[in-house]
Amino acid sequence: MKSHIDTHISKQRRLLLGGSAAGLLLSALPALATAQTVSVKQPRRVVVAGGAITEVVYALDAGAVLIGADTTSTYPAAALALPKMGYQRALSAEGVLSLHPDLLLASADAGPPATLQQIAAAGVRVIRLGERHDVNTVREKISGVASALALAARGKLLLQRFDSDWQTAVAAVQQQRPAKPPRVLFILSNSGTQAMVAGQETAADAMIRYAGAINATSDGKSFKGYKPLTAESAVASAPDILLIASESLAAIGGVDRLLASPGLSLTPAAKNRRVVANMDSLLLLGFGPRLPQALTQLSTQLYA
Repeated sequence: MKSHIDTHISKQRRLLLGGSAAGLLLSALPALATAQTVSVKQPRRVVVAGGAITEVVYALDAGAVLIGADTTSTYPAAALALPKMGYQRALSAEGVLSLHPDLLLASADAGPPATLQQIAAAGVRVIRLGERHDVNTVREKISGVASALALAARGKLLLQRFDSDWQTAVAAVQQQRPAKPPRVLFILSNSGTQAMVAGQETAADAMIRYAGAINATSDGKSFKGYKPLTAESAVASAPDILLIASESLAAIGGVDRLLASPGLSLTPAAKNRRVVANMDSLLLLGFGPRLPQALTQLSTQLYA
């Protein structure tokens, strides 16, 4: 009988090999444009709210049209130099409009909705792209951005390259994954806030499963989203490995501080000092065009 992980990975391989590129699935607020209904005229002044979408623009070699981005847009290095218009979930119409864009590419997490409506009402084309935690969402981002920028040919080539890299990454996971997959606990920590752990329907949960491992929070009374890390929950989850983004580890104060946390110090991961922490949040959780690279790095570190 196939394991849950085998079934999960096989499903993704069928999605990639069983047909043509996934259809464009853009979710738009009322009165906002979609990449399927707008004209093919190439925009000249583009702003982006969503780090993964910014990555796609650069992967299409279209970075020259970007005049601003949100604070989650940290890759590639050129994105850091763009004027910043705030955090994607807390945009202001004034901040965006001050850059005089003709197009706003926004993730489904961008908002608030009233702000996007104001931006659209001011004559800026606003295109929102879906934000799910699976490989097809990445493909939809590539197709959607390429369509919005009138770069269909480049989008097709990028999709082909992405699909090839993804198949290679999935095959590597199948070869590396041991008979008994490790239990992995993902920890989210921002400076000054309580550490959280990832449950179901999160990007971290999806990455752990793609890598062929087990989310340590999935046993017993599983939960969705994030919840505070407590000593009791840490002990109960009994992780073999702690997974944390590099910036979150820095906010906590390093590996020793992390492993000394209440509850975590009693886990198998702490006893064996098994911490995977050398990937930043955008790479690990962004579900952008570097997803194959993220999966390869994660699985290699989990099974080293």
